[in-house]
Order: sequence, then C-alpha cells, then structure tokens
Amino acid sequence: MVSLKQYIHTHNIFHQHTNAPTHQRTMACDKGFSSSYFLLKPEEVGFFDLVHILFSSNVEEGRYADYSKSEGTVTDDTISFRRRWLMFISILAQKFLQLVSKPLSVLGSGIEMCLNLLSSNRNIFVLVLNSFRGKLVKPDKSSATFLSFIGNMDKRVKLDSSIKHDDANYHAALSMMASKASYENKTYIETTVNDHWKMEFLGFYDFWNDYQQKATTQAFLLRDKTGDRDTIVVAFRGTEPFDADAWCSDFDISWYELSAGVGKIHGGFMKALGLQKNVGWPKEIKQEDGQPAVAYYAIREMLKELLSQNDQARYIVTGHSLGGALAILFPTVLALHNEAWLLEGLQGVYTFGQPRVGDEKFGEFMTEKLKEHGIRYFRFVYGNDMVPRLPYDDKDLMFKHFGTCLYYNRQYEVKVVAEEPNKNYFSPLGAIPMMINAFCELIRSFTISRTKGPDYKEGSFLRIFRVIGLVLPGVPSHSTQDYVNATRLGSSNVFLPPRNIPQEV
Repeated sequence: MVSLKQYIHTHNIFHQHTNAPTHQRTMACDKGFSSSYFLLKPEEVGFFDLVHILFSSNVEEGRYADYSKSEGTVTDDTISFRRRWLMFISILAQKFLQLVSKPLSVLGSGIEMCLNLLSSNRNIFVLVLNSFRGKLVKPDKSSATFLSFIGNMDKRVKLDSSIKHDDANYHAALSMMASKASYENKTYIETTVNDHWKMEFLGFYDFWNDYQQKATTQAFLLRDKTGDRDTIVVAFRGTEPFDADAWCSDFDISWYELSAGVGKIHGGFMKALGLQKNVGWPKEIKQEDGQPAVAYYAIREMLKELLSQNDQARYIVTGHSLGGALAILFPTVLALHNEAWLLEGLQGVYTFGQPRVGDEKFGEFMTEKLKEHGIRYFRFVYGNDMVPRLPYDDKDLMFKHFGTCLYYNRQYEVKVVAEEPNKNYFSPLGAIPMMINAFCELIRSFTISRTKGPDYKEGSFLRIFRVIGLVLPGVPSHSTQDYVNATRLGSSNVFLPPRNIPQEV
C-alpha cells in the first residue's frame, strides 16, 4: 500500500513537472476502454470546421467529433441540428477559453489582489491614506488571510456553533463549509481547520489531469475526531471563476459509456477525477517517484491508510459546483473497481450546485450501489442556480440527475423533490419570474442580517454580484453564500432517515 507520506511527497513535486505546450495537448481520441462514446476534439477544429458543424449533418466529413454507432449513440452519419448546435457552442466555448486562458488568469489574479488590498487596509479611504503615507499594507497570496474571488463574497470562517455533532444537519453544514474553504490557499485552509474548527488538517493537493497535461484538480482532507466519532472529509474544489481549464471541463459535453452497466458519464468530469488516456479506469496505475499523483487513485490510497487506523472511522465526500460532480463520481469509480471495503466506510455524499454527471442508466447504477452500501447522497440546489440545470436533460444530451434533491427557495425553505423546478434553466416564460426573484434576493441582502443575525450579513462585493442576477438570473444563486445559509437555516428534518421525515417539510 502506498503511504500517505509518499503521496504528500508526490504533491510537493507536482510543480517540477514540465507542462506540455498547448498545441501538444490532445482531447481524448482514445476509446478502447469504452464501446460507446461521443467525443469532441476542439484542438483539431478550425474556423471552417466550426461552420461545417452548423451547416452539415454529416459528422463523418468533420474532424471535430468522434463517436460510436452502437445502440443508443448515433445510428447513422447524420446528427440533428439541435445536437450540432450544442456541439458548436461547446467547442466554441472551449476554444475561446483556451485562447483567453492566460489573460483570464491574470485578470482573476488582479481582481483578487485588489479585493485583498482593500480588505488588508480596511476600506478604500484608509487604502488611499496609507498609499500617501507610504504605509500601504500589501497582501500575501499564500497567507491565511488572503481570500479568493469566491471567498471575498462570503468571508465566514467559523462553523455554526448552534449546530452540534448530534444534529441531523451537522455533516451537511460541515460539508458546505469545507466545500467553500476548498477555493482558498493551503495556509488559509490549514489555519481554518486547525484553529477555527479545532479539527485535524490532513493535506491540500493539486492533482494531475492526464488530458490537460497539468495539475488542474484540487482537493483537501480533514479529520473530525470528537469523542468516539472519527470522520474524514474529502472536499473537492469547484470551478474557479477565472480558471479556463476548469471551465473547459464544464463545457466539454463529451461522454464515455463504461462497462459493467455503469452507463454514460460526462467526459470532462471523468478527466478531472483521473481518467487515464487510452486505458480509462484501470484498477491500479503505476505511480513512480517524480510523477504527479492523480486525484482518484491518490485519494483512494489515502483513505485506505486513514481508515485502517481506526475500525470505527468513516468518511464523507463533498464539493460545490464541479467539486460536487467529482464527489459523486468518486464512489462511482470505487464501485467500478469493486472497492467494497471503502464503499462501506463512506457515510455520505453531499454536493452543492452540482451539474449533471451521467445518463439515466448511470443514475440507476449509482442508486443501486449507494443503497447496497447504505450511503446517503444529498444533492443541494438553491433557487435558480443555473449550474445544476446543466448540461441539458433532453434527448440530444441525455444527462440526468438522480438521488435526493434538496431544493431551497429564497426563504431557505426546503423541499425534497425528484428534480429542481425549471430543470433546463433557459426558458423565455421563466425569465421574468427569475428576474423578479433576483431582485428580491438583492433586497434581502440588505435585511437578512437583521432578521437572521450578523453571521448572515452580506458585503458590498456580493451585492454587486447579485445585481448581475437582474440580467442573468441564476448566476449569483450559485454563490457559496446561499448554500451555507441553506445548510444552517433550512429544516434539518430532511437529513433524518426516510421513515422519520414528516410528510410536510
């Protein structure tokens, strides 16, 4: 068994690995491990290929897609205009993101530095005064006080002291705070876990993406050990606003169908978790010294070591946005590899604003596996958050949600539903009600601290972000602020065993 120390050593040498130039990167053309697949190849697409996508239904003539003609995939050489339109949008978005990757990263760093410069000097007036006096306080990007773009929208650090270990919503509240913290730097997370939460920080890692040829996936682990309880939390980082690589994973609508009845799964999410080129998901991979670690395999070995230290130890997996997709995919690959012992140790999966991951068959497979091992899966959706409504659930994309959906409205009232309202987001008839709701959320940002307490106060930065919702409703609803509020203010009855849940929540 590979030790945790070896994986930490591997993490320390990630950045010594030479990144391959962009033109050498390739999207997956490998499909030997999958009999059914639909793969987009944006790196190979030129301007005329993009035009070809819209005006020719014959995919065989284009270089932009590779697919199988097995049952349920593509039955001939033609593809409907709607699907070609979705392919066009996906490829165009990925190519644009690749083009602006570096300036987008620079812009994000600049915005974060400005926000932290402002907070380090208390306010704009003190900032100007300190500048003239030569006493400007400059933030350190690696410090425990430096906040990401997302962290500046919700600066809460402490757990809700009113939620105790025995409360039904304790793991949900802890999972959301861990998901929020995952967007920050290592020092911030370590300080938060050790000093504020009084738990054990186990490590923060950058994991290798075999397709993007760089470390693009992040996660951290903590240990919550109180009395006879020993719970390990694995928190995957979601999509950062200025991370082009992560957005490429989100926009990639490629998919593979896995064997053993697993079903069809989003290609971009699998690549982020650790899908291996040409071979897919082998049970073991060769991990030599000096080689970057891969998320699924590294975390799996860490958990084996940690759980072996205490027979009573259990773990939960969580994440916000893209992190939520990786959180539910992790037990999927464990099931594929028949890792029954690790599945027995999994207490729950908590995802927040999670996009769709696979098709209906995938949902049926995972529903059965989660039930078999007694794993509870809660998928949180707040209001008009657009991310859980993507990719589309229709005949052209076949992506579908499964599991227990906890839907929270503007008042953080929760309902257990099979599917969130307005499941595909884009609707001319639904636009006006969503804009009205966004306006009410903006008004609420000025009153919530008086009605719910000072812990729910919203800053100017988040309020500016909520203004965007008046034009693009559903964007600010994806913020961590509302999901933290939902786990604290929503009814805890939904987390009780099914037989104990009241008829009306």
